[in-house]
Amino acid sequence: MLKGRIFGYILTCALVLTACKTTATAGYPKADIKQIVNSSDVTLVDVRIQEQYEAGTAKGAVNIPLAEIQNNIGSLKGKKVVVFCNKGIQADQAMEILKKNSVEAYDGTSWKNVKAIQDETASGK
Repeated sequence: MLKGRIFGYILTCALVLTACKTTATAGYPKADIKQIVNSSDVTLVDVRIQEQYEAGTAKGAVNIPLAEIQNNIGSLKGKKVVVFCNKGIQADQAMEILKKNSVEAYDGTSWKNVKAIQDETASGK
């Protein structure tokens, strides 16, 4: 019985830690992501690997895989950056790196979310 409870607790913790939904973190800008995504001065950064990026991404997005974010800080400083991936997990990690390096970054969660915002704006909704 105790083993079952421990296993259940561990499983629950694992699911919580790997959940797709991103969480608000203190220090991240509180802004309307729709306005940010559609602003003329934003840089959209897809942090997935190149093969995933090439399979589909948001309009105008550049590909900087998560593993290369730290090496690209210089090119992102001074810009308004929206990061995203498949489900938001890598985007959260990219946000932490960018924030530690004083980059104005916003969490777009997933490329489908960012694309949907673009499509909604383009259709005038």
